[in-house]
Amino acid sequence: MTQQTSKKILNIAVIAGDGIGKEVTPEAQAVLDKAAQGDVSFNYTDYDLGAERYLRDGTLLTDEDLASIGEKDAILLGAVGDPRVTSGILERGLLIKLRFAFDQGVNLRPSKLYPGVSSPLKNPGDIDFAVVREGTEGLYSGMGGIIRRGTDQAIATEISMNTEFGVERAVRYAFELARKRDGKKNVTMVNKTNVLVHAGALWLDVMEKVAKDYPDVTWDYLHADACTIFMATNPSRFDVIVTDNLFGDVLTDLAGAVVGGIGYSASANINVANEHPSMFEPIHGSAPDIAGKSIANPTAAIVSVAMLLEHFGYDAAANRIHRAVEADIAENASKKRSTHQIGQDILNRL
Repeated sequence: MTQQTSKKILNIAVIAGDGIGKEVTPEAQAVLDKAAQGDVSFNYTDYDLGAERYLRDGTLLTDEDLASIGEKDAILLGAVGDPRVTSGILERGLLIKLRFAFDQGVNLRPSKLYPGVSSPLKNPGDIDFAVVREGTEGLYSGMGGIIRRGTDQAIATEISMNTEFGVERAVRYAFELARKRDGKKNVTMVNKTNVLVHAGALWLDVMEKVAKDYPDVTWDYLHADACTIFMATNPSRFDVIVTDNLFGDVLTDLAGAVVGGIGYSASANINVANEHPSMFEPIHGSAPDIAGKSIANPTAAIVSVAMLLEHFGYDAAANRIHRAVEADIAENASKKRSTHQIGQDILNRL
């Protein structure tokens, strides 16, 4: 779960990326520095990666970039995406490549309805759950292809790859998280075992095996479509959800919506073995429609650096950020503020 470390200096690769990523990342760094004072300090290395570099010279992520980033303790990412670049190029060539290159097999996305935030749900209840999404397999593995493109005989395939190793590390992480959280100590596995009979069976087999090691944690199963219904009608039933790459991608956006918007939702891409850097980021995109207007909400980026601190065992510093964020949201969620003002307001509460 947590990478315990005695390091007093952590080397962080910073990829602000595109759009509002460049606006929210500096606010998160300022909060990270102040919250961790006395515990740990940070050396930041900025990387020119994203749409502008790609449009300038066609470069996405070189071997030299990967080697350099791989020497760092963690990665702080802003956002990736630009309408000037064909959809999928930046996402697969940069974001997904980083996840796969550093074997970030778990994508962790907490969802919490903060006091002061309005949910689109009429009776949302107490929403505080986390989604553990398998990060390097499933339909995102890149297996498949297309032939005869541009003809009426085109054939396209996408293959979902699921290994016991990959599924088990995600499932075990979910059980460990449920045991650690102050919640129901329950894990809900989400899949489509009635249709995905092979992959679904593997996931169920692993759940049954791993659950034996956690007698204090209960577990249940939901089809993905049923999960969306409960997430919209009774989200307080969830504690920890574990699911595959694609279902996790979809469900966490829905989760972000029910807690008032993805501007409050952060994520961590975890290298479970701690052999490579993990990556911390808000789940929102680059939002080109508001980029440059200084109105993006940096809260999710700020929560992502709290997750970074938790990953390295600096729980007290992380809790300082969580408390500051909750207090700021409770008092100011309805106010119109600039990106920098929100960052400063949270900073001043530390």
